[in-house]
Amino acid sequence: MSAQLDQVTAQTANDPDAQETKEWLDALEAVLEAEGPERAHYLMERLVDLARRRGADIPFSANTAYVNTIPAHKEVHCPGNLEYEERLRSWMRWNAMAMVVKANRADGDLGGHLSSFASLANMLGIGFNHFWRAPSEEHGGDLLYIQGHSSPGVYARAFLEGRLSEEQLLNFRREVDGKGLSSYPHPKLMPDFWQFPTVSMGLGPLMAIYQARFLKYLHARGIANTEGRKVWAFCGDGEMDEPESMGAIGMAAREQLDNLNIVVNCNLQRLDGPVRGNGKIIQELEADFRGAGWNVIKVIWGPGWDNLLAQDKDGILQRVMMETVDGEYQNYKAKDGAYVRKHFFGKHPKLLEMVANMSDDDIWRLTRGGHDPHKIYAAFKQANESVGKPTVLLVKTVKGFGMGKSGEARNTAHQTKKLDDEAIREMRDRFNIPIPDDKLAEIPFFKPSDDAPEMKYLHERRQALGGYLPQRRMQADEKLVVPSLEAFKAVTDPTPEGREISTTQAYVRIITALLRDQSLGQRVVPILVDESRTFGMEGLFRQIGIFNQQGQLYEPVDKDQVMYYREDKAGQILQEGINEAGGMSSWIAAATSYSTNNRVMIPFFTYYSMFGLQRVGDLAWAAGDMRARGFLMAGTAGRTTLNGEGLQHEDGHSHIVAATIPNCVPYDPTFGHELAVIIQDGLRRMVGEQEDVFYYITIMNENYAHPGLKAGQEEGILKGMYLLQEGDKSAKQRVQLIGSGTILRESIFAAELLKNDWNIAADVWSAPSLTLVARDGIDCERWNMVNPTKEQRVPYVTGLLKDTTGPIVATTDYMRAFADQIRPYMPAGRSYKVLGTDGFGRSDSRAKLREFFEVNRYYITVAALRSLADEGKIALSVVEDAIKKYGIDPNKPNPVTQ
Repeated sequence: MSAQLDQVTAQTANDPDAQETKEWLDALEAVLEAEGPERAHYLMERLVDLARRRGADIPFSANTAYVNTIPAHKEVHCPGNLEYEERLRSWMRWNAMAMVVKANRADGDLGGHLSSFASLANMLGIGFNHFWRAPSEEHGGDLLYIQGHSSPGVYARAFLEGRLSEEQLLNFRREVDGKGLSSYPHPKLMPDFWQFPTVSMGLGPLMAIYQARFLKYLHARGIANTEGRKVWAFCGDGEMDEPESMGAIGMAAREQLDNLNIVVNCNLQRLDGPVRGNGKIIQELEADFRGAGWNVIKVIWGPGWDNLLAQDKDGILQRVMMETVDGEYQNYKAKDGAYVRKHFFGKHPKLLEMVANMSDDDIWRLTRGGHDPHKIYAAFKQANESVGKPTVLLVKTVKGFGMGKSGEARNTAHQTKKLDDEAIREMRDRFNIPIPDDKLAEIPFFKPSDDAPEMKYLHERRQALGGYLPQRRMQADEKLVVPSLEAFKAVTDPTPEGREISTTQAYVRIITALLRDQSLGQRVVPILVDESRTFGMEGLFRQIGIFNQQGQLYEPVDKDQVMYYREDKAGQILQEGINEAGGMSSWIAAATSYSTNNRVMIPFFTYYSMFGLQRVGDLAWAAGDMRARGFLMAGTAGRTTLNGEGLQHEDGHSHIVAATIPNCVPYDPTFGHELAVIIQDGLRRMVGEQEDVFYYITIMNENYAHPGLKAGQEEGILKGMYLLQEGDKSAKQRVQLIGSGTILRESIFAAELLKNDWNIAADVWSAPSLTLVARDGIDCERWNMVNPTKEQRVPYVTGLLKDTTGPIVATTDYMRAFADQIRPYMPAGRSYKVLGTDGFGRSDSRAKLREFFEVNRYYITVAALRSLADEGKIALSVVEDAIKKYGIDPNKPNPVTQ
């Protein structure tokens, strides 16, 4: 007997009492036949429980056998016309291939992917034809997160539907001239087509989970009827290694998101090779999801295996299926039937007997479950009917199915985008595409006449489901009234004498005012990640409640306090715990609700700035792609405002990151009146005008007096810079000081030092958004370059400073690169010096941190004096005197290197 046979039969051979084992198994068989699997499961659980209570060490396993979850006799067969569907699917496969191959024959650097859709085609076909509903009067529509690399197949379907033209297919991945199709699902680039971006990998399943929860939130609060709506997310098995893919599956089960179905396309391969060559990715994922409380449906084997499994009375076939690793399964599909006979069925003599009457071709036609419409339909139907749990479908497929030797089950399949003439001919023949030999070299698209029965069927199926998908709503139908700036008078007025507040407190006052607004109050979505008390927002707990589908099943420990922790089935706050990625995903769901739900929502995600964009930068970029609308409120921002926390907890770079996202509007306000003007205008743009932008606003916990809004400052605040206070006009020497955030106040104090100690006047400029100032400069610069004979535009900041005198010093609580953005737009011949907080953070007081990073009032004063000395306006000895006067150590190490 071979080693393989020994391995398969070891369990039986080591049985000390085979007769007793048989009696127990026979008894279980009798229960299964007479009373069904539910009763059998109950008895087995009782037996295991008893054994454990008696001290038996029985390891837990969340795995089931390596067979289909739905047995053949319980399958619900697909009711569609499978002949038509097969032909339609074949034409889509062909057109997807033609799109990518033609693009790369014209330009070999464009790239593209064939193999993902090739393995996914049956699943997408069943979903589009029978399950996924489009938005209509009766139904809000299902939400689809399409596996990113399968986009050519979705385009191919839309082409047959008449929604995309041949010219667009010919311009796949050629978007610059406005005729092409985006490489992956990009709502930014195809705003009426794709619902969600799903590349970068891992973001699709994460965002889908929070999208499903947000549907529950809307329904519980009575804002939208989301009953019957489903969220479907398709991802690859290799993609599940991304931490984001699996990071929130516990939340989905805990929140009982039975409106969520995640489909993992288990073709066993990633870009470089097998996902789990030495293991079994389906079993691994099953254990993870079942252990987390999900409903798991495995679709592993096609219908040809049903008869073989029925013959498998001794369980030998199932054991071999289980013990064969994925690397072997990949090899089988890269070879032929003879190879499978020898290397798979040859693992046991009884298996060879089982297939003795089957030809090698018969063996080769034993498909995987993901390529059979009946298996898929049955799984999708059961998933859609799941109650109380989210569902994951683990569907086994062949990567590059139908691509033959060019890519089918090959390690190179993911990157295959060029096929030779012979491979194209093989694909034509395999899928019966009616294209003659003399036309094959052209790789023409195939589209039958509109009155072909298959085409009529295609449209009928979508009409029965409410319309075509994917489709995206670009504007909400509803119109909400945005309050005027007067509504925020509590923070636009000066703080009373002797009173000090932080911009975080000003923000809480603004949120409180918004929650009371008749038009917008119910649409505000406060999103928090376990820092409510840090930001002084715990008062909202009792006021509007924390959303929890179960309500509050306990009496909170602080019930006797005014601001106790209150969970509620209709709560308005989304409290995500210590979970920035989850908070961002919730924010994205709310920020795109105008599109997905036809309901305008106004999310405010409030978090530590250091734990924001540096952690969720990929999600922030995806939010830009999705045309999100909302506010990201980054608390305790800046390198020196969060004293005592240390190296990793102080943010000196988030505004640099925010500046990289084109439709992100970033601000670093200093005063409550600036914050109110910014938020009110953001509401006007995003809610009133339904403009596709989102705001990144930094707020601080440092208390100080606020001067209040002065008439005419609004425009400058929104543009990013305005004159806050003017220096003595009679002074002989003058400098310009620019600042933002809390460090603006250091510039104000520096102006006093310059006046009192050195008789130098300083104009102080507040710059709530140096990034917007820089973007304006870039826009003017570009215009002037390409319009040399037209009137040349003057950047906003250039116009502000052109009539001023003296050197310019800009200081912020961020890296020098932040303020350096506007250097090119300084008036000609003017000195521009930048101070910033480059380097790692430190734990200390604010005063000591600002001394360490050299951004306090004394360094600003010295920088101004040195700039005047460089211009020959004062002697260098004056700078030396200032350094001594303010106790600055010239030998102090550079903070960047410390």
